[in-house]
Amino acid sequence: MASPVKVCVTGAAGQIGYSLVYMIGSGAVFGPNTPVSLHLLDIPPMMGALEGVCMEIADCALPCVRDVVPTADPAVAFNDIDAAFLVGAMPRKEGMERKDLLAANVKIFKVQGEALDKYAKKSVKVLVVGNPANTNALICSQYAPTIPKENFSAMTRLDQNRAQAQIAARLGVPVAEVKNCIIWGNHSSTQFPDVRHATVNGKPVYEAVNDDAWLMGDFISTVQKRGGAVIAARKLSSAMSAAKAACDHMSSWWNGTPDGQFVSMGVFSDGSYDTAPGVMFSFPVHIKDRKWSIVQGLPIDDFAKGKLEATGKELCEERDDAMSVCAAAQ
Repeated sequence: MASPVKVCVTGAAGQIGYSLVYMIGSGAVFGPNTPVSLHLLDIPPMMGALEGVCMEIADCALPCVRDVVPTADPAVAFNDIDAAFLVGAMPRKEGMERKDLLAANVKIFKVQGEALDKYAKKSVKVLVVGNPANTNALICSQYAPTIPKENFSAMTRLDQNRAQAQIAARLGVPVAEVKNCIIWGNHSSTQFPDVRHATVNGKPVYEAVNDDAWLMGDFISTVQKRGGAVIAARKLSSAMSAAKAACDHMSSWWNGTPDGQFVSMGVFSDGSYDTAPGVMFSFPVHIKDRKWSIVQGLPIDDFAKGKLEATGKELCEERDDAMSVCAAAQ
């Protein structure tokens, strides 16, 4: 038997974690013949619930699951891991300013970054799911200086999946026929869902849909506001779809992208497409041998440039706010 892939999930007793650990254990991420060791981290008050999650994993009798390690100690959770899904974060509460949310999350991701730096493999792939994901990923990497910055990413795959699903529904086609939807920028209401370079059955989406006003209006706002719409309907935030997107993101990172196709990931901006460097910006990426590279040379029209500028501005403001919190905590 191959050695198991050691995978950490934080916030593992929470709603997203509940769906996520099953999907990882089922072989959906690392392959149906790849054993996994699940390191499940949560805060001490959640240990009872986490025990119940572990009982259910056992009761699923998943062939890929080699062992399960529940813990409230980051040193145990991150020890020698190959991949991390950082789901646990401080949720935004009613009346909470974004700066307050950032301050609370800086504390969490500082501790986790330091623990990753000290205990995880230097090749670890770190996916930040907990919001504000882009800036949380930035903070986490800041406190893990011996792990390459390209090993950190933020999840915008849920937004990509939402965009893909909206186009498929509009055209009445299977979702798998829609390819190369892009999410630019922040995982927030300023994100830019872009289908200018997307295809459906090989045909440009703009030609297939033949409704530029919808594609540049309601389509974008629907994807941007989808999380809020789910909360309004379900009275809880997206969990199953977020877990699926996290698995999609890590699976692409681990196994690569098909030729001619790309996926969206929040990664360190190098200034491509005139974006601000030094923030976690969502770009279209190719992935090979577990290394991503930003897709270059896509034509960007004035409409798109305005959208990229707006979401980039928000990311710079978040970064500056978060770094001021870090500086004050020194």
